[in-house]
Amino acid sequence: MITLKNLLHAASMAALLWLNPAWAMTAPDVLAKTTTQEVLSILKTDKELKSGNLKKVYDLVEVKVLPHFDFDRMTQLAVGRYWQKASPEQKQVLVREFKNLLVRTYSSALAAFTNQTIEFKPLAMKPDDTDVTVKTEVKQPGGQPIPIDYSMYKTDFGWKVYDVSIDGVSLVINYRASFGNTIRQSGIDGLISMLEAKSNSLASGPTKNGSK
Repeated sequence: MITLKNLLHAASMAALLWLNPAWAMTAPDVLAKTTTQEVLSILKTDKELKSGNLKKVYDLVEVKVLPHFDFDRMTQLAVGRYWQKASPEQKQVLVREFKNLLVRTYSSALAAFTNQTIEFKPLAMKPDDTDVTVKTEVKQPGGQPIPIDYSMYKTDFGWKVYDVSIDGVSLVINYRASFGNTIRQSGIDGLISMLEAKSNSLASGPTKNGSK
C-alpha cells in the first residue's frame, strides 16, 4: 500500500535533482537530465551534504527547488474546495506552511540519498504544449524501480511543477484527502496548525548520522 510518507520520500529522491534556474526556459526533459547530473555531482562530493547537514541541505533546496515549484497552485489543488472558504491571510499562511513541509521533507530525504539513480523517459510533447508530464524512474539497489511523473506547466518564468505522481498516485490528491479530513474536524486554522507541527517535527529530526 502506498502511504503519504512513501509518496513524499520517493518524490523527494528525484524532485531535488533536476530543477535549476539556469535552465528555466529549456524543454522540461532537457532541464531534468542536465540538472540531475549537476546535483548528483554535488551530492557525491560535498562532505557536509553526505554527512547529513540539514542546514546545508535546506540551502541547496532553496536554490534548486523553490524557483521551479508553483507552491501557490499546489496548495490550492491540495486544499481543494475548501480553498475558497479560507481568508486571504489564511491562504498566505497555508502556502507558506505547505511549502515548508515539502521543503523539509525533501531535505530530509536528500540527506539520506545514497545509491539511487534516476532514469528519464522520452518526453511526449508537441511544440505548442503548455502542460506536460515528465516521466522518470527512481532505481534503487535491491528494490523495484519507482515510477515518478512530474506535472508541469509553462509560464512566463519557465516550467513549473504543480503535482508529482508516484506509482500512479498523485501527491496533490493524496494530500487533498488528508487536508479535507483535518479541515472538517478542526477548520482551516486546524490544518495550519497541523502543517506547522509536521514541519517543525521534520526540522528537529535526526540527520543521517543520528545527530540533530
